[in-house]
Parts: sequence; C-alpha cells; structure tokens
Amino acid sequence: MLPPLAELGRLSLREQALAALRRAISSGSIQPGTRMVEADLSTQLGISRGTLREAMRQLQQDGLLEADARGRLSVRQIGHAEIVDIFLVRGALEALAVRTICGFGDREPALAAVRTALEGMSAPTQEQIAERIEADLDFHRTLVRASGNGTLLHQWTQLEGSIRMSIMFAGAERALRNMDVDRHREIVDAIEAGDGDEAARVLREHMHEAATTLIG
Repeated sequence: MLPPLAELGRLSLREQALAALRRAISSGSIQPGTRMVEADLSTQLGISRGTLREAMRQLQQDGLLEADARGRLSVRQIGHAEIVDIFLVRGALEALAVRTICGFGDREPALAAVRTALEGMSAPTQEQIAERIEADLDFHRTLVRASGNGTLLHQWTQLEGSIRMSIMFAGAERALRNMDVDRHREIVDAIEAGDGDEAARVLREHMHEAATTLIG
C-alpha cells in the first residue's frame, strides 16, 4: 500500500510520487510484472492522474517500468542473462572510476567521499531493505562521481534502474548478501593502496560475485 502524498513540502508532487513509486518497486512492495493501474495508484497517492503519468514516464525512462504492445505500463521483469550483461557493463564503468581515482595526485578528497558513503551502508537495519538498497547504490554512485568524469557518471546513472531491478529479481535474502559492508570496504582499501590495475580487478571481481549471487 502506498502512503498518500498529503503535503507538498519541499518537493513537487511529481517528485514525491516518483520517490514513493521508486521506493515501492525497490522494496518489492510492487512486484515485477505488476501492471500500474492509474486509477488505483492516483487514489493511493492522493494525486492527479496527470502528475502520476509524469512520474511513471520518468520511471519508464529509468528502466523500472516497461510498456506492452498496447502501451500499458508494468513493473519491468528481468532475467539471468540480462543481469549478467548489466553487471559486466557496470563493472567496466566502475573499474574505470577506481582506476581514475588511483591516478590522482591527491586521492584523499575522493577517498573521504567514498568512506562516508561506506559508513552510510552501516546505518540501515537488516529489515530496512529499501534503505539498504539506497545506501548501496549511493556508495557506488559516489565512487563514480569521485572520479570527476561527468560522462562516466551519466552512463552509470542510465543503468541505475536496471541495477535496481536486478537487485529485486533476487529477493531480499540474496540482495542483502551483496550489501555487506566488508565486501565494499575491500574496494576502498584497494583504492587507498593506489594500484589502479589491482583496484580495477577488485572492482570487477566484486561485480562478478554480485551477479552470481543475484542469479543464484
């Protein structure tokens, strides 16, 4: 059940709807394959169908929703082969990020940002699956952003919806295994050591293990 968006607050209704729907999909409250019925969702969220459509269009662009032949939107379903492909591409992007950071004359500002994101992964409890997904994604997003390569960040962001769907494909138990803080600390330690080749290897291995865990 989705909470009503009773107050505008600092965010627009579209942004609030987008956040609420993204959270519901990421947490599994709305399952893959579920058709997005405008009448039901607009009533639950307390917003107009027009505002809801704007939010759903963005979710479709993000890769969380897909349209059938008649244009009806449903939560995207994803398979084993696609997950492997997604994590191969993701591994290549993030390997470039860590290699770039290792090449900095002063890595400390980048490392400080990544360490802060790592600490954020420890905050949510085991039961807060949506928050843990967000903390995990924030760590990897911060890693890419710290490279200073805007094009790289843009390409990673384009994959974010697919990454979310890959995580939810596995179910909470397997997904949580991939969010282990120590697994991510290995990446930070590799960057701190400053060997770009080794850091890239650690990152690619991290992604390979993640994909293997998700597909079971």
